[in-house]
Amino acid sequence: MPTSSAHPEAENTLASLGEFGLIARVTAGRSQPAATLLGPGDDAAVVAAPDGRVVACTDVLVDGVHFRLDWSTPEQVGRKAAAANLADVAAMGAVPTALLVGLACPADTPVATLEGLADGLWTEAGIASAGVVGGDVVSSSQLVVSVTALGTLEGRAPVTRSGARPGDVVAVCGRLGWSAAGLAVLGRGFRSPVAVVGAHRVPEPPYPAGPAAARAGATSMIDVSDGLLADLGHVAVASGVLIDVRSAAFAVPARLADVGRALGVDPLHWLLTGGEDHALVATFPDAPPEGWTAVGAVAEGAPQVRVDGREYTGDPSGWDHFTR
Repeated sequence: MPTSSAHPEAENTLASLGEFGLIARVTAGRSQPAATLLGPGDDAAVVAAPDGRVVACTDVLVDGVHFRLDWSTPEQVGRKAAAANLADVAAMGAVPTALLVGLACPADTPVATLEGLADGLWTEAGIASAGVVGGDVVSSSQLVVSVTALGTLEGRAPVTRSGARPGDVVAVCGRLGWSAAGLAVLGRGFRSPVAVVGAHRVPEPPYPAGPAAARAGATSMIDVSDGLLADLGHVAVASGVLIDVRSAAFAVPARLADVGRALGVDPLHWLLTGGEDHALVATFPDAPPEGWTAVGAVAEGAPQVRVDGREYTGDPSGWDHFTR
């Protein structure tokens, strides 16, 4: 590694380490799951696809838009970037197998920041039993992380947004509202309660619940990335149905209730509209499987989402990058 006695701090940046030095450092000694037939180090990776199909999705996270390094550690950002994609795979009823990572950053980015990002990506991939199999690093004026996730359906049909039918039960698995509450706390300049702020920094998607829902006969499914009502709206439109959510079905966690009182916010609003928790919401023809909570029903009608039979008047009702 090049060194500079005049500017020792330069030794700790990407400029001193180089693209290939960074790749070697963040991939050395990492283990891979059985689905990774050929990992990092060649022109492309090889990932097993036993049933001949691959579930694929991608997300891009931009510094200052999706994360802030004064609010989160690099490892937390890496975990969040991985989770956003792995949850999308689970929402199709699939099992995650691999991640591909694209990184754009300034040359003076500290190596420790990039190692932290890599550690977070590998940690979250390991939680979902997936591997990090390759990627690319390029120069940019801004830190950007792009992650592509792959998964296997294990012989099942994918669970899409378009399968909900009148009479189905709407059910949720995973926490809701915590990330939104954490963002509100951080936005006010606070760093506690730790559990609430931590939920914004690192989501905890219920990865196994996606395949379990598919095996239980889920007719539609989506992960809650933009907010429960907004994401159910995608299901309603794709399926051509009306979805009614029951507010009484939601138990507001005591910690969110405390934060809501402190900030003057009804915590139910966070549960209904908060994004980035990456819980799963699905529709089932019968009672949902264990671990899922019924929160509403599917009915005939113009595609829309209602709360207790009425249009939800809280604002905003979900996240849209281009209308804010």
